[in-house]
Amino acid sequence: MRCPQDMRRRGFLAAALLAAGYAGAGSAAPRRGSGRGPLTLATGRDLTGYLQHVLDGWNRAHPAEAVTLVQLPEAADEVHAQMVESLRAGRDRFDVLNIDVTWTAEFASAGWISPVDPDRLPLNRMLPSVLDTATFRGRLYAAPYVTNAGLLYYREDLLEKAGLGPPRTWAELEHAARTVAPRYGVDGYAGQFLPYEGLTVNVDEAVESAGGSILDPDGRSVTVGSAAAREGLGFLVRGVRDGWIPQRALTFKEEESRLAFQTGTLLFLRNWPYVYDMASVAGSAVAGRFGVTLLPGPDGQGASVLGGSNLAVTSRCRHPETAADLLAHMTGEEVQRQVLTRGSLPPVLAALYTDRDLTRRYPYLPALEQSVRAARVRPKSAAYEQVSLAVAAVSSDALRGQTTVAGAISRVNRELRAITRSA
Repeated sequence: MRCPQDMRRRGFLAAALLAAGYAGAGSAAPRRGSGRGPLTLATGRDLTGYLQHVLDGWNRAHPAEAVTLVQLPEAADEVHAQMVESLRAGRDRFDVLNIDVTWTAEFASAGWISPVDPDRLPLNRMLPSVLDTATFRGRLYAAPYVTNAGLLYYREDLLEKAGLGPPRTWAELEHAARTVAPRYGVDGYAGQFLPYEGLTVNVDEAVESAGGSILDPDGRSVTVGSAAAREGLGFLVRGVRDGWIPQRALTFKEEESRLAFQTGTLLFLRNWPYVYDMASVAGSAVAGRFGVTLLPGPDGQGASVLGGSNLAVTSRCRHPETAADLLAHMTGEEVQRQVLTRGSLPPVLAALYTDRDLTRRYPYLPALEQSVRAARVRPKSAAYEQVSLAVAAVSSDALRGQTTVAGAISRVNRELRAITRSA
């Protein structure tokens, strides 16, 4: 496990950003405009409506610098496609982008987004790990806005009947999934195992939990051909082969897996924090009967990978001064509190995870903070979409028994080497 070293490195990164102020950060492609004025903010579809509420507050206070929210489709790949199409064509349709954390490297490498002035953001109040998601090759290209980390949901009532606590290791999870789950007529364990970005995340978490990685921190070298990677993927493949991961889980994305747990048919679920509120509503089969803990690993706490989104200013932003103020506003405590309470999304400010009122309302916050602080950044690559597709496709073949674990690792190693050479 590389958690302590990673956390120290991220602490040094935060200190370096704050001390150096990112010298040379203004050397991006020239912006089309300057000064102050109205903006457009593009985002994937906001299903809760919280973001428009946040911007309404900004617009009332800044009527001459109003922000128009442009909502793109819900699916991340469609959002990515529309943003890239506009940016590649050099259009100035968007001023600020709410981008998935995995897109920062791609957009920065292409020159589509401009470096951000760290002195205008509360970096010293943010969880250190989130800064990694907003940097590319040592420069800050976005403002961390929403974070996310995987958690393990478990049927507390069933484990208590069996005299067990929440699993702390893979072996404990596997034992309970094999023995307790069938005793009560439920399936053992599920994550997001359909071949898409969710499967890449689940595989990356297993590989990182075993002490491995997919790419090096700069995204230049492929590191997936390791014994640790074989161990991580092997854990998931063994679960499907031995039946404590059900075959139906191979069709699960976030919502399918959430519904399986919420309807009472799963003992364990790996998913994001948003599940907590939905599984707790009246009518949920597991309301008041489940708990949340950290993802387990081979010998103790496992690794999550960071999710969430960053706010980036396009290189053709019409009013970059207003955009800089908007990013500061969106990362301030008032908005970050609404990110959690209205949007059901994890904020980036550390103090909110120990806020007494919030922890009473969201008792999973301490575990989530621990998970975020120890989480790993997904592989940084200007060709991340291709990297993710390769990992998901090959891992899916292994889960379905169409190739061995060793064969899958060898194949994905070759494919990623070809991708990184051409990136």
